[in-house]
Amino acid sequence: MNVQKAITILKDKGFKYTTKREDLLSLFAKNNGYLTARQVLETLKPDYPGLSFDTIYRNLYLFEELDILETTELNGEKMFRLSCGTNEHHHHFICLDCGKTVALHACPMPSIEAKEHLDKFEITGHKFEIYGKCNHCIEHPVSS
Repeated sequence: MNVQKAITILKDKGFKYTTKREDLLSLFAKNNGYLTARQVLETLKPDYPGLSFDTIYRNLYLFEELDILETTELNGEKMFRLSCGTNEHHHHFICLDCGKTVALHACPMPSIEAKEHLDKFEITGHKFEIYGKCNHCIEHPVSS
């Protein structure tokens, strides 16, 4: 997904275009990973001094509803990233330090379904993520 496609989705669904929304989407487009609402607010606040958490959350949840953003939860905090924009089934590796993601095209569900006797259940979805540290964060650890 890119910013223009996201804006088109917004407009097609009847939502208003604003430069603030475009800047928010651009922030996600520049990052190959998950961001928290706090990170979004801290990054956009210098350009939008009156920006509030309410505005950030309202837009993040709207973008999630429109499938512009994907979400995960790490350490009890919801995190957001620009949707991969592909209909191909896949999962992600997520760096716990920087939030960078890498698409994983293998899916463990077929083997899990077979081994765990789930044939008598209706599976409506699943989510599979692998967590760790990317090469950059391993080579350049951030001191606390």
